[in-house]
Amino acid sequence: MAQIDHDVFQNQKRSNWVRIRTLAQLRWYAVAGQIGAVLTALYIYQLSLEIGLIAIVIGLPILVNVILYFIYSESRRLSEGEADLMIGFDLAQLGVLLYLTGGLNNPFALLILAPVTVASTILPLRSTLILGAIALGIVTLLWFVSLPIMTATGESLILSDLFVFGFWVALVIGVVFIGIYARQVTQETLSMSEALVATQLALAREQKLTDLGGVVAAAAHELGTPLATIKLVSSELIDELGDRDELREDAILIREQADRCRDILRSMGRAGKEDLFMRQAPIESVVREASEPHLDRGKSIEFEAISLNDDGSRQPNIFRRPEIVHGVRNFVQNAVDFAQDAVLVEISWTDDTISLRISDDGPGFPNSVLGRIGEPFVRRRRSDEGSILRPGYEGMGLGLFIAKTLLERSGATLNFANGGARAVSRYRGGAIVTVEWPRASIEAPAETARGALGDNTLIT
Repeated sequence: MAQIDHDVFQNQKRSNWVRIRTLAQLRWYAVAGQIGAVLTALYIYQLSLEIGLIAIVIGLPILVNVILYFIYSESRRLSEGEADLMIGFDLAQLGVLLYLTGGLNNPFALLILAPVTVASTILPLRSTLILGAIALGIVTLLWFVSLPIMTATGESLILSDLFVFGFWVALVIGVVFIGIYARQVTQETLSMSEALVATQLALAREQKLTDLGGVVAAAAHELGTPLATIKLVSSELIDELGDRDELREDAILIREQADRCRDILRSMGRAGKEDLFMRQAPIESVVREASEPHLDRGKSIEFEAISLNDDGSRQPNIFRRPEIVHGVRNFVQNAVDFAQDAVLVEISWTDDTISLRISDDGPGFPNSVLGRIGEPFVRRRRSDEGSILRPGYEGMGLGLFIAKTLLERSGATLNFANGGARAVSRYRGGAIVTVEWPRASIEAPAETARGALGDNTLIT
């Protein structure tokens, strides 16, 4: 489960997030700002500018937008190359405009950060680095080459070399820092979004398996009576057709096939029940059910259930919720994968809480990622020794994230640690996962946990 649909997520192009319409609208806003700045400089501050060249440079993005509207639909999403070209064009247009209006003496040179920020959020790392390098090249070029801004009296508006150098340093730092910052935040959001989608898929799958088991169990229950009737009648026919071998063989075949149908339905119904009585079970039964796929994998799995109350109260009944079953199963799988010989599953309860503690005698969690366990796409979950214990495992952390998210959704609080006084490893260095629920969040109400449950409902 740790790699569920991860390859699909990795193959998606980040540039495909954005539509042509989105970048075109941003370009319209930029053009409106550029026109406003030029008009303010001309008519309010009476500055002398190369208005003809500036008009041409500002008109180019307008022309490009109009062409794009005619060629492509507004909902078309950009490929990586198309996004590179559009953002690269915006960088070049802004660089030329700044060249015509004073270069780094123009405070609007700060806007060079905008295309870099957009690129960091929608483009792959390679494209982001290329566009960031272009932005740094433009900023550096503007430091040395630009047309000065002239006042109405013919005086040049030029900052001192120290201020220009400081502005260049600030822009370089801004391009690098904002590019890294925007990319990190976007990557974190993307990873969390993908992991949440995978969590929903895992929960839906577990729910479907539960529902399927209920359907099969209900079918087995409903077909039990007619199959028993067929078997009874066929047995009577076998006795009555003792001297008619051909008909007797047919009756025997009918009885054998009825037995076969019974066995098939019984085996298929083991995974789940829709019977009202089986919607809930003692906590130990639910944990054992979740652990069942990993009981025969060559590692010893021990179960302990104890009451922490002084009166030794009975084991609580909980609802067999898919998120609990899937989450516990995933943690048991991880413990079995990395255990040397043994896994210990401890269940305890008080009047207020229900706790589950899963520990193994393996190498434990690496200290470098111990504080990040449960986050999606942790690059290294275990050491090289762990890779040998479970070859082919890439350690993306998605399975642990799904299990943690599903259990937290049921109201649980989780804790990850290494070793401890009760660890099953004699080296006391194995991994320990502790899950604790408020008892009221998962316990079945007393009125449904005991006594008559009423008629079973039909599955539709």
